Amino acid sequence: MDFLVRLTFDTKPAIIKLTPPASAGQNYKGEFTMPFINVKTNAKVPAEKAEEIKSALGRAITAIPGKSEGWLMVGIEDEYKLYFKGTEEPAAMVEVSLYGNASPNALNTLTGRITGLLSDTLGIPADRIYVSYMCTENWGWNGSNF
Repeated sequence: MDFLVRLTFDTKPAIIKLTPPASAGQNYKGEFTMPFINVKTNAKVPAEKAEEIKSALGRAITAIPGKSEGWLMVGIEDEYKLYFKGTEEPAAMVEVSLYGNASPNALNTLTGRITGLLSDTLGIPADRIYVSYMCTENWGWNGSNF
């Protein structure tokens, strides 16, 4: 991702193209890779299940081109007060935050992977799992924004 900066020198505008260095969280294609997945569930998640979910989400995020476990941050909030359809039966709300954008097809694939993972790992029925997405061009890391 490049940034364009407009500068004016002696009333003459100039456009400068800036490309952040690879050390700023870019992969070999120059794409930024900073996703965050937060899982809230009213189910109990033992430590070994949390580790399994964290690792599986690291594989699942690759459904979105340029995203990888290398920059993935995962939060798991178990035994969360969560009601769905008026009951406390097992349910989950998964929030996925992405720096940049992703295609609807990639997001649909990721939703399927996340839903399957939580169904298989925690026994939560697929129809009691919500997955929401937030894509942004404003993302801070290491004391500044990209």
